[in-house]
Amino acid sequence: MNRRFPWPDERLIKAAQDGDLTSLTTVVMASQPHVRKFARSLCASPQDAEDAAQEALIVLYRKIGTLRATGALASWMFRIVRNECLRQVRLLVPGSGEAAAAPQAGAEQSAEDAVLRRLEVERIATAVGALPRDQRQVLIMRDVQGLPGGVVARSLGLSNAAMKSRLHRARAALRQSLAPQDRASDRPAEPSASGAADPSAGGG
Repeated sequence: MNRRFPWPDERLIKAAQDGDLTSLTTVVMASQPHVRKFARSLCASPQDAEDAAQEALIVLYRKIGTLRATGALASWMFRIVRNECLRQVRLLVPGSGEAAAAPQAGAEQSAEDAVLRRLEVERIATAVGALPRDQRQVLIMRDVQGLPGGVVARSLGLSNAAMKSRLHRARAALRQSLAPQDRASDRPAEPSASGAADPSAGGG
């Protein structure tokens, strides 16, 4: 993948799995550039990318023994970074934390609502995570974090017009991504399942 910074070879990974501390440190250091590249391409912001990369490297250091095939290090790291970036998006989607945490607050219907909301948040987070990086950044900053348009434009080095154009494309792509499931039923979706947590519904 990167000739200048190759992934650690399988003998080094095997030695790290067998408990050799020097080999383990070398594996983590050699994996850093690749992990950070994954994170920059998958996460919504540079800070999120750095957090995801650090988390992935910690997992690598602590749990390299769980890696079943020494040749699968790259795909393992990619999955960890991707999941961490999606987790960060889920935390930003309104209602993603507290709704699932309190099913005991009401009757059975409340528990069912919490499950449905959690599934909807997961679906939205996955759809947001699948957007191109430039669209994902502007959508999260504007519609999820609620930052003013001017602040978003300056942060991304864009004019206001370019920011609005990119945001429009991001919202359209998100609606298209979420639409097939909505059209699976001829009946309109329940308000709590379609509108409450959809970041694409925000204003420009």
